[in-house]
Amino acid sequence: MLLQVLGTAAGGGLPQWNCACPGCAGARAHPHRRRRHASLAVRADENRWYLVNATPDIGDQIEDSPALRPGPGARDTPVAGVILTDAELDHTLGIARLREASGFDVLATRPVHGALTGLMRLHDILAPYTRVEWRELGGEPVPLTKGGAVEIDAVPVSPKRPRYATTADTAYGAGGADGAGGTDGVDGTDGDHTWVVALRLRETATGRSLLYAPALARWTDTFQDAVEAADCVILDGTFWDDDEPVRTGISERTATGMGHLPIAGPGGTARRLSGLRARCLYTHLNNTNPLGDPDAPQHTLLGEWGLEVAADRMVIEL
Repeated sequence: MLLQVLGTAAGGGLPQWNCACPGCAGARAHPHRRRRHASLAVRADENRWYLVNATPDIGDQIEDSPALRPGPGARDTPVAGVILTDAELDHTLGIARLREASGFDVLATRPVHGALTGLMRLHDILAPYTRVEWRELGGEPVPLTKGGAVEIDAVPVSPKRPRYATTADTAYGAGGADGAGGTDGVDGTDGDHTWVVALRLRETATGRSLLYAPALARWTDTFQDAVEAADCVILDGTFWDDDEPVRTGISERTATGMGHLPIAGPGGTARRLSGLRARCLYTHLNNTNPLGDPDAPQHTLLGEWGLEVAADRMVIEL
């Protein structure tokens, strides 16, 4: 299975256009520190690729990846579709950029599909331009293409809705257009943990697998099982420690309060990943995360734990 890392930054990218924090200032002064929004591409078969999340950087991410560029025909493209981990704007705005395609697939869970087609009306907006086939993403493995070279399923990780959907009518909630959802709590959460999922990609010929979870609010037993079974894990590295958002002044809530398990500390993910057989990498770095600086001492700590940070344009072959 061949994977192309398209981006590794959290919302806003690095640097963020309206931010002058040390991380963003450092990325402006040192362009090699720049990171695009977190995304991944997976080769489903010899000539077809799927993007994991469609970010605002989607055009540049495709251009920077030779395998994703168009050809040999004038309008031929290897980009077959998009797989979504959630309905956040940073992971879905790029879908509209694909309107020039003759058609493409979008794989999403029921609540994510409901938010995008109901609240954002993406299906109606794109219908005059292109054909979009919406495919449901669930807990049972489904082949990405008819050949079945790569299978995918979703591991539920959080009931947190995107902010634009927190007060939405229940028609666009957990049950999609026909179901009953509703919101509970200040974060707009409801009982459906498929609002945010980790993706499990498995190559059928070899059995090799990837677990991709750019947002992780809780480490459940189900998630632990998925991590132990994977050959490669690319995980939420939004914040280095739990107090980072409060300490840097970007929020009054901790990392876990914002729906992201930190890397370090007693409740961090590093201690859970260290020692696993899988290759483990962090993605979705916030601009306040010291790991945005390649010379930060935190990289040495990660190396001692057998962990690493994913890099934009990195190619991973399983």
